This record gives sequence, structure tokens and C-alpha cells, in this order.
Amino acid sequence: MATAVPAERDAVAQAFAGAGREVRLPGVTVHRVGAGYDLLAAGVGPALAAASTATALTAAALDGVPYGLVVSAGIAGGFPSDAPVGSLVVADAITAADLGAETADGFVPVTELGFGTVTHRPPDSLVRETAAATGARTGTVLTVSTVTGTAERAAALRARHPAALAEAMEGFGVAEAATAHGVPVLEIRAVSNPVGPRDRAAWRIGDALTALTEAFGKLTPVLEGWKWHDQ
Repeated sequence: MATAVPAERDAVAQAFAGAGREVRLPGVTVHRVGAGYDLLAAGVGPALAAASTATALTAAALDGVPYGLVVSAGIAGGFPSDAPVGSLVVADAITAADLGAETADGFVPVTELGFGTVTHRPPDSLVRETAAATGARTGTVLTVSTVTGTAERAAALRARHPAALAEAMEGFGVAEAATAHGVPVLEIRAVSNPVGPRDRAAWRIGDALTALTEAFGKLTPVLEGWKWHDQ
């Protein structure tokens, strides 16, 4: 199950045109692509990603064929010193970077306010095996509702989350839905642009999608062989 930004949705539609069959659910279409895999273009942002993923998970559970794993995949902005354009990142922590409150002393996450969660952690063994198979870097992938567009914002995020390698817009929403259903989650991203000042000319979406496609070719044996009880 994958999330996608608009440019990715076009690539997904082309890649899977005529493959498998479509299952239409309220607000979302699941693509049955064979070999036990379903593909879902869940939309942009954590709220829509969570809603779309929850719909698919619920439908599968009601049909008696619940999913065993949810994979959130797509492109991301990378912090240049650790995740340059073209690199792959697999999340060992999926963190909502801006879920909390602004105070006179700075940002406070909801966990420090006494409720909610801001981080979901994929299974350690699956993260290790994914990184080994694909050559991905391992670290925190931040979920934001507003893409970073300034050096100041990038510096603030990195100071608050020193283990962060990348930022995207859907992983935490997908993880919230998966966790509610008791299903493990994995997030893998290909870096298409640096986190910082917004410069569309520097984006390499096509290259990132190619890297992501190649990564999934290497990842298939891992996904087929990994079992939750191995964790």
C-alpha cells in the first residue's frame, strides 16, 4: 500500500495501467496487482492518507482477508548533509513534526501536553532487512502538513529532530491507520529535493521515482519472507 503526491500518481497510473483489477471503495480505489499485493494512491497530506489507508484496511478486515503489512512509499525532501537527492531512506521512526502547540518557550509536541503520540516505529527487523536489500539510509522520516520552504524552517526541524533524514507528508497518517488496526507499517522514501529554500528547478522527481522503483525490485524478497512473528 503506497501513498503518492500528484506527480507520483501519474507515474503510478502509467505503471499499473491494465494490471490487475480495481476495487472501488468509498473515496479511494485499491489496485489489485497480483501476488497478494494491493496498491493505493492514498493522496496528499496526513489526514487524507490516514483516511484512505483506514478505508482499505477496514474493507480488507471485513472481507476476512486483513493485510499483514502496510508500506508507505513515495518521494521526500532530504536533509542534504545526510540524505542527498537521489538517495533512499527507510524510516526507523515515523514522526509527526508539527503535531503539538506553539508556546512562548517554543514548540511542544502533543506527547508533552499529556496526550496523543507523535512517533510510530516500524519493526526493527524489517527496517534492517529493507536497508540491507536496497542500500537505503536509516533514520527518522518526518511527516509535515506544510512542506519546508526556508533555511530557517529546515534548521528548526533538524534541531528539534536531530535524527531526521527526510520530510514527507503522509507517513504518520498511514502509520496511525495501520496502528489502529494492529498492522505493522514500513515507510520508504526516495529523495527528490533538498529540505530548505523552495527551488522547483532543483527537484528530481523522475530520478527519485526511478530509484524507488528499483528499490522495490530489490525489496520484494524481503516483503515475501518477512513475518510479524520474526520481530
